[in-house]
Amino acid sequence: MTDFVAILYIIAFALFIYGLMGLTGPRTAVRGNWIAAVGMGVAVIATLLTPGMGNWLLIVLGVAIGAVVGVPSARKVKMTAMPQMVALFNGVGGGAVALIAWVEFNSTDGYAHEPAYIAIASLFAAIIGSISFWGSNVAFGKLQELISGRPISMGKLQQPINALLLLIALACAVIIVAGGDSGFLIVGLLVAAGILGLTVVLPIGGADMPVVISLLNAFTGLSAAAMGLALDNTALIVAGMIVGASGSILTNLMAKAMNRSIPAIVAGGFGGGPAVSAGGGAKEERPVRSTSAADTAIQMAYASKVVVVPGYGMAVAQAQHTVREMAKLLEKKGITVAYAIHPVAGRMPGHMNVLLAEADVPYEQLKEMDEINSEFAQTDVALVIGANDVTNPAAQTDPTSPIYGMPILKVNESRSVIVLKRGMASGFAGIDNDLFYDPKTSMLFGDAKTSVGEIVEELKAL
Repeated sequence: MTDFVAILYIIAFALFIYGLMGLTGPRTAVRGNWIAAVGMGVAVIATLLTPGMGNWLLIVLGVAIGAVVGVPSARKVKMTAMPQMVALFNGVGGGAVALIAWVEFNSTDGYAHEPAYIAIASLFAAIIGSISFWGSNVAFGKLQELISGRPISMGKLQQPINALLLLIALACAVIIVAGGDSGFLIVGLLVAAGILGLTVVLPIGGADMPVVISLLNAFTGLSAAAMGLALDNTALIVAGMIVGASGSILTNLMAKAMNRSIPAIVAGGFGGGPAVSAGGGAKEERPVRSTSAADTAIQMAYASKVVVVPGYGMAVAQAQHTVREMAKLLEKKGITVAYAIHPVAGRMPGHMNVLLAEADVPYEQLKEMDEINSEFAQTDVALVIGANDVTNPAAQTDPTSPIYGMPILKVNESRSVIVLKRGMASGFAGIDNDLFYDPKTSMLFGDAKTSVGEIVEELKAL
């Protein structure tokens, strides 16, 4: 049986890796997800077949409860709320690891007679898992707007308090490894780590939430891998390391896309505040040009190339299908249509790609930032739908701007820019967008889906 379980684990890991490879593109993502899910199913079966595997009734009950809660939630969630669900489900994983560590402490009498590496791995998993659970809940609350997206900080005391909480958690862990078996030690460790998760994420503004989600996801993976080492469970070790490594790489890539270091993001205090000018002062009253759906349709109908720049506003309005209908009309007129995707557009990595793939937009038309930026100078019309900070020229022109240095989509180099927005509100970074006041820019105010629908009707009439 032991050999059979080992073979099943090898099959599961192969499916994990093969499935992960499929996630590199929209065309293969669904298939890759199913392959990885089958791999996880195989790993679960292998774990259940392991000799001496505990109370089957409790296992079946836990799986049933998880399925009853998880499946309907995942099926009903809207794409605009997917980042919140990712944050919440990721946090549940970290919380589960922390609880397992607590159970292991109690069932082994404080790791008595256990090798030191098992105690260290388990306590590491408890600290990281608890941080991930409580931090992910704060991220969920901010994205769901249950908590203000503004940084909630204790000012100069913030970092000393964080350091003190970490020291308390580590001190409890050291005492336990040294032989302490009091239940108050493990509870103190979990409480200190949990409060640390809250105090680390609360001061982080809404602009940095996508990176925070990715970072906490990596934390959950690392905690799972550590717990796998403590439990001698190969599936947890491999799956946890895959999640931890991929989450770490993604976090680094997103931080670079925002021109911000991970320590600076964790330090918090950026994004989600009231709108200010690009230079950091009070919001300026500058003239803007407004336009109509009819004028927008005429501009695009006589263009050679149109680039659509989607953002979170398009996701909120669920305008992707209407945008696809508009693109088809333009293509019938012989107009080239492409979509410019910024790495942190929306509230989650790949948010715009998934929305557009849902609307059957051809993968070849989705252009990443580095690829599309060189094409804006040859673009007749750039249609910005709900994107904000990722198109702000101040990131390149104003050294005093909080987002200076962040790579952006250079839509301002297009011959004409049309921005679809409900109003002049700022983006996640809480700063004014200089693009809106560019002489080449026209603003089409209103709900994105309604506005694009009106453009579609005008195009049909031309």
